Amino acid sequence: MPVLVVMRKKTEKPAMKPKKALSARQKSLMKEHKSHHTKKHMDMMTKLMKQGNCFEQAHEKAMKSVGK
Repeated sequence: MPVLVVMRKKTEKPAMKPKKALSARQKSLMKEHKSHHTKKHMDMMTKLMKQGNCFEQAHEKAMKSVGK
């Protein structure tokens, strides 16, 4: 009898602890990033980064949910 293996979707854990404000480095990255993306995308990224996601994680999630 064959064994059925169920694959679960891997969820990314936030890279950092949640915080109230972005770091100086994150602010400078967001300033450069702003010219290429919409306000909705940027707001989503800011929210995710405050929850503890790194810049790359926040960008991936914002692209999937909001788009450019």
